[in-house]
Amino acid sequence: MSVATRTPPRGRGTAPAVARRTALGIAGAALAVVALAAVAPGLLATHDPLLTDVRQALQPPSAAHWFGTDQSGRDVYSRVVFGAGRSVGIGLLATGLALVVGVAVGSLTAVAPRAIDAVVMRVVDVLLAFPEFLLALLVVAVLGPGPANVAVAVTLAALPVYVRLARARTRTLADTEYAEAARIVGVPRFVVHVTHVLPGVVASASVLATIGIGTSILAAAGLSFLGLGPTEPTPEWGLMLSSGRNLLVQAPWVAVFPGLAITVTVVAVSVVGRMLRARTEGGAA
Repeated sequence: MSVATRTPPRGRGTAPAVARRTALGIAGAALAVVALAAVAPGLLATHDPLLTDVRQALQPPSAAHWFGTDQSGRDVYSRVVFGAGRSVGIGLLATGLALVVGVAVGSLTAVAPRAIDAVVMRVVDVLLAFPEFLLALLVVAVLGPGPANVAVAVTLAALPVYVRLARARTRTLADTEYAEAARIVGVPRFVVHVTHVLPGVVASASVLATIGIGTSILAAAGLSFLGLGPTEPTPEWGLMLSSGRNLLVQAPWVAVFPGLAITVTVVAVSVVGRMLRARTEGGAA
């Protein structure tokens, strides 16, 4: 007895793909606005972010002040726009440094003698045992507060993940047939590593870094929220969120809009990064 196969209705299978493309489009548009604010804030801002006017303190959102004003009468919208450069900049810098150093250390560890490899990986395992934000907090506690130290702390906190990934990918790619064939025909090991192994390691680590940017932004904002980063009157999202936490009942917009900026940026980066990773790995987003 034959069983008839039922063909699914046309269009049902495309719904997830449409949803993914829609999410990617929204995330891309959000990141484009954030990037413009970070590169050219003057094009989007409506006021001087440092200009104070106590007579306009804690004004609610209006046509004159889109996001309202803070306790010093400064325009919250303009401060959010100018804060993008610092908040996103720290995340990009920290992730970029962690990517470069992590790939270098991980690749060298993979081909180093076993004793060196064991020592480096045990240190990495210890660092991975700590949550990334807690590790960054410990580094700042040692180095002291300040924007530069926050960037260093976030970089060191993100570094162990890239070291482990680079080491694993180096060992995997070094055992591939094309790398082995190159060594058999007499190509020096260093050349094989640079031409056949390292590009694959960098590609895998770069996809991970796309997602890691959001984590770094969140960690930097968290440190600034605790008062360990930039100081007043610098427009920075974490610092603005901290200064408005005591005004949530009286003037919630002082903290809500910087918090939304952090949330939207981190979520958008995560969406783009996860879809890029899914496409690279050939899986579903």
